[in-house]
Amino acid sequence: MADLQPDDKLSGFLKSGIHRFDNANAVFIDPIRILNRSYTRFRISPSAYYSRFFHSSFNTSPVHQNDSPKTSNKRKRGKKGKKKPQNLNSREQIADRRHQEVRLGLLKAHEALLGECQLLEILGNLRSDGGNCDIESSELDFVELGSVWQAPFYEIFLQTQQVEHAGTAPCDEVGVPVFDNLVANLGSSETEAELLGHNLLHLTFRSLRFLVMRKSDLKKIHNLIPAEPDCGFNLIVIDPPWENSSAHQKLKYQTLPNRYFLSLPIKQLTHIDGALVALWVTNREKLRSFVETELFPKWGVKHAATFYWMKVKADGSLISELDLFHHRPYECLLLGFTHRKEIESEQLLKLKHIPDNRVFISVPGDYSRKPPIGELLLDYVPGIKPARCIELFSREMMAGWASWGNEPLHFQDSRYFLA
Repeated sequence: MADLQPDDKLSGFLKSGIHRFDNANAVFIDPIRILNRSYTRFRISPSAYYSRFFHSSFNTSPVHQNDSPKTSNKRKRGKKGKKKPQNLNSREQIADRRHQEVRLGLLKAHEALLGECQLLEILGNLRSDGGNCDIESSELDFVELGSVWQAPFYEIFLQTQQVEHAGTAPCDEVGVPVFDNLVANLGSSETEAELLGHNLLHLTFRSLRFLVMRKSDLKKIHNLIPAEPDCGFNLIVIDPPWENSSAHQKLKYQTLPNRYFLSLPIKQLTHIDGALVALWVTNREKLRSFVETELFPKWGVKHAATFYWMKVKADGSLISELDLFHHRPYECLLLGFTHRKEIESEQLLKLKHIPDNRVFISVPGDYSRKPPIGELLLDYVPGIKPARCIELFSREMMAGWASWGNEPLHFQDSRYFLA
């Protein structure tokens, strides 16, 4: 039998990294293809991106509507191995209601993926690049580095030949301070840099700005507030280091109490025409309640829609059971609009409608690494085109975006790239 040739839609996915399903409010994204469109000299290593690759399972069928929900692991409990019925407290009951409201949409999105045979065939080879990347060794801890206040701290520079600093012309070799300093590459190609005289970090970036703060000092974000409101941002993506026992136990990154995020000057960062705010949250009901009742009102953000990131393995199966209560195979992205000043309801009606409960599907990368979802949001961004975009608490950089946080250079290590 002759090999199946990809249709135009699949060909578009191979170029863009985005596949839109016809009969579901869902898309599939390949983060590597999306990110690699920004690079000219380098390519992201699939084996490095998918460093915690999820092995395929034998059963790729989705959970069906009539299946009984499963809220715990198959681990035996008690002498007879029977599960005890789970009594949900009031917050857990609210969380379960939220899950039930979107469950059918999640099932439909997953079934749409499993119906795309050619797309599933591509997924099976996502990690193939011929590389052998050891990501665990010699990780550079920017949080630890930024807490150093002795003399060596002032010697922490990026050594590069193409970065422009403070409006100066490019030099043959430039030393740029890493911390509390806005760095921009305005050239047409990415460049490389060296940190601390070692080949520990090679930056590959293009047409972007980044600022590394030290010691989780949120006040440093004021360095990004534009002098003029028409120079603000139209799209603000935020991935806060929420308090998370899992992250703490795995020592993956430092977390902050929720109250710290109330001080973020979201309105001051906003363009005069307004901004779309996209906030990553976990499935904890306590956190959702905090965002809805305190954080969004403090920021002046009006909630508009919720997107869901569904995580799958290379064969298309979910990374965990859909109804597993404390380990859902999805995360939430809360979307809302904000303006620098109060606007009338008629003006709010002019904002583009965002389809609620939209699902985007991908194979997860490294722990806490979010997929690049900016392109999925651009249709709903108010104001100027092209949009001015920023990611707060970023752990990697994207072309055309400003990146801010403790570790915006984390995934820019040369080990994550192929030359």
